[in-house]
Amino acid sequence: MFVFPVRVYYEDTDAGGVVYHSQYLNFMERARTEWLRSLGFAQTLLRQQEQVLFVVHSMHLQYKKPARFDDTLLVSSQLLAMGRSSFTCQQHILRDEVVLLEAQVKIACVHADSFKPTGIPARIKIALESS
Repeated sequence: MFVFPVRVYYEDTDAGGVVYHSQYLNFMERARTEWLRSLGFAQTLLRQQEQVLFVVHSMHLQYKKPARFDDTLLVSSQLLAMGRSSFTCQQHILRDEVVLLEAQVKIACVHADSFKPTGIPARIKIALESS
């Protein structure tokens, strides 16, 4: 499981100081990007060297409790399933071990120019399955 810390800034919140619902998607995106980076795969290099991009295909979210301005959150990412051209991960956003959000996110691998589905490069599959 990969864990990425996030601080809630004023810009992430609504007038009541509660994190706006779409900001959680940004937090999860950052965590997935840093997860790949921690495995040695910078997305800019994947585009240049492998001609692939990872895009969100679909997600299922459950908001459980609100995050607030200045909270320190942990965003976890864990592989659930691997396919030929997509993978599914479980993500949680926590504050002090309390789950604020649960998500299942399906990520598709697409060709950088055509945006058509393409196989996930073997070295990335191996790294994700080993993490």
